[in-house]
Amino acid sequence: MDKQPHIQLTTMDGAGYALLPGDPDRVSRVKKFLTDPVEIAYNREYRSVKGTYKGVPVLVVSTGIGGPSTAIAIEELKRIGVHTLIRIGSSGALQPFLKMGDLILCEGAIRDEGTSKAYISSTYPAVSDHTVLTHLRKQAEAVTVRHHVGVVRSHDSFYTDEEEAIDSYWSKKGVIGSDMETAALFTLARLRGLRAASILNVVVPYAGDLQAGINQLQSGELLTAKGEQNEIKLALETIVSLDNE
Repeated sequence: MDKQPHIQLTTMDGAGYALLPGDPDRVSRVKKFLTDPVEIAYNREYRSVKGTYKGVPVLVVSTGIGGPSTAIAIEELKRIGVHTLIRIGSSGALQPFLKMGDLILCEGAIRDEGTSKAYISSTYPAVSDHTVLTHLRKQAEAVTVRHHVGVVRSHDSFYTDEEEAIDSYWSKKGVIGSDMETAALFTLARLRGLRAASILNVVVPYAGDLQAGINQLQSGELLTAKGEQNEIKLALETIVSLDNE
């Protein structure tokens, strides 16, 4: 029952299912969807709440920004009994048909970051768990949430000198969005025998302004705020669907 050093949780705090927002503040917004939510710990970027949704225990743990902190959370969550992880994050669009507040259900991720490569060769694929993704798609269609299924690119920086060229390159290859965590999540979950999926809320339109998009999310701009609510509800309904199966 040793407390994990970073997430500060024990097996007594565990649940089979965990939602992984990046932003600690998003934990508060997930909390509103849960029955009898209890704040457990808040250490560094790792803020945690546990509650139930339609009778199913759910743990919510923020992971901060990027692959390294996400990987730490995954490793420690496995140790306390979590078997299914769903990221609820944000994304920049890499295709013009994606609109603000649309959801991306990630099939796989380009491993254009360093964390997953610290674990295994870059030739190893970063792919979603098929069962979890199938349930996500069914739930998204059932509630008619505007969504897209495709491959995203995970990266390590917003501010390199070649961002426009990089985005243009991957857009031409059919990649639909970008984030900083999905590749690490998919790779490490697969290596550790966990099920993982990733839902991303589009907060920056293609060829849009990164800073403006992030500021809109922070200020609760209508479309991105609605997208966040949709991804939280979709993830929770998927957990119930998986548990019923």
